Amino acid sequence: MDLRHASAGPGPRIAVLVPCYNEDASIAKVIADFRVALPGAAICVYDNNSTDRTAEVARAAGAIVRTAPKQGKGHVVRRMFSDVDADVYVLVDGDSTYDAPSARDMIARLLDERLDMVVAARMEEGTGAYRRGHRLGNRVLTGVVQRMFGAPFADMLSGYRVFSRRFVKSFPVLSGGFEIETELTVHALELDMPVAEIQTPYYARPEGSESKLNTWRDGFRILWTIAKLYRAERPLVFFSGVGLFLAVLSVGLSVPVILTWLEQGLVPRLPTALLSTGVMILAVLSLACGLILDTVTRGRREVKLLAYLAQPSPGEMQRSVAMEGRS
Repeated sequence: MDLRHASAGPGPRIAVLVPCYNEDASIAKVIADFRVALPGAAICVYDNNSTDRTAEVARAAGAIVRTAPKQGKGHVVRRMFSDVDADVYVLVDGDSTYDAPSARDMIARLLDERLDMVVAARMEEGTGAYRRGHRLGNRVLTGVVQRMFGAPFADMLSGYRVFSRRFVKSFPVLSGGFEIETELTVHALELDMPVAEIQTPYYARPEGSESKLNTWRDGFRILWTIAKLYRAERPLVFFSGVGLFLAVLSVGLSVPVILTWLEQGLVPRLPTALLSTGVMILAVLSLACGLILDTVTRGRREVKLLAYLAQPSPGEMQRSVAMEGRS
């Protein structure tokens, strides 16, 4: 979907991407708010098998409406990133909890500082914006990512983000659900992309709108995604840790066997000796796997980096737009 003729004016093509599932109570307000905040942007709503009037309401409000049949926010984001061709992408939920005017500041910072991702750190306005347990869960999961990957974000799970074209077109979406925000964050950190975070208001859902996020189920899915991403992106550290644990366990099992052999010249605990030997072999194999996978990961990272560098930077994009405006 090329937005060259959908966006007005000589500026960069801006696409507002809104994944939706049963959001007919709020989607019209989201579209209206972003139409005022970003009058030249194309607003693309992707309906994810809604059972209400989400698609109909969005189409009546003037948005470009498409469908994403595979259930899950990650699948919808993959479809949107594949379909939409723009210079700047604004990803926002369709629940009317995010502040549309903040998109102007986020886009300005992305372009002025030549960044690849700007995250909206949510600042609760009033009461009821966060469901019970969500604030604590967000802090815990954000803290885990900070410790593992050195994330500079205070709100890693925010669904309100602005991306450059080279981020979107180099991002291989693998997750299928709400863990997509974690994957977006880790992708930027692994390629050492220039990123930033801006504090924005966060509001309660309008009456009649319900959250699709399950606190415990989706929390554990996000935590499991973090563990898988750490294993995939830091295999040497991960498997070395496993190998060290197994080596310590092997030594602990072998100490009584060795002491008995030194005292009596016998090995009466043969099963323990065999177990200790097997565990030590697993420790060595774990380290070897880490070394091999570290080389594979480096190759994968280089391929992603080449795909990232193949796209124009925000600075190059601005110069191109300026030249088109003069011609």
